[in-house]
Amino acid sequence: MVVPCYNEERRLDVEAFRGVSVDGYDVDFLFVNDGSRDGTLGVLESLRDSDPKRFAVLNLEQNSGKAEAVRRGFLAAMQQPADYIGFWDADLATPFAELPGFLQVLAERPAIQIVMGARVRLLGREISRRPSRHYVGRVGATLISSTLGLAVYDTQCGAKLFRTNDTLRDVFARPFLSRWIFDVEIIARYVQRLGRGAAAGAIYELPVLRWHDVTGSKVKSHDFLRALHDLWKIRRAYRKRG
Repeated sequence: MVVPCYNEERRLDVEAFRGVSVDGYDVDFLFVNDGSRDGTLGVLESLRDSDPKRFAVLNLEQNSGKAEAVRRGFLAAMQQPADYIGFWDADLATPFAELPGFLQVLAERPAIQIVMGARVRLLGREISRRPSRHYVGRVGATLISSTLGLAVYDTQCGAKLFRTNDTLRDVFARPFLSRWIFDVEIIARYVQRLGRGAAAGAIYELPVLRWHDVTGSKVKSHDFLRALHDLWKIRRAYRKRG
């Protein structure tokens, strides 16, 4: 599991990562320190040193943004044998109790290549999200669906798991255009490679049971405008190729 980290010294729940266990699976972590300016690297190195077989650290000396941190993490992770590779936000807004559901989908449905967490507020689920972010997110999801030509509900949940194959290697081979909504670009690249119909059948949105906003989020209100600009770039770059 690739975990991008930027200035997470005070938020990283080290014990939560140590406690991850899923029956039948070895769950290993690659933390990507994205040029943090606090003591994040020291925290990560201490965690790695406590169990080098489960925890690894990739240190990027300069901050490159989440998109490139995740991409570099995937490139490194794909050098090791693994059936699945995912990325998970360091703040654990999506708790690791959700991970078995992701693994179950990929194990039981060979046609699925991506399982994406979806934050859907339904009775019986604990989805705690600020109203402003929820409504902005719904507007963004409508625009994203139009751009991709796919009825996707939530591209921005920071919990995703991928089947390791040549398509995954191709998707992560080159840098993303977007620093902000690279999740959308990942899907656009699957559409580009597989075709829209096949991509729709290869992507599975899994409504998570629990998700909560975490204090200290690096997403700011003005980032919505940057995301709109990035979405325009993605639309222009991929619309003739899908």
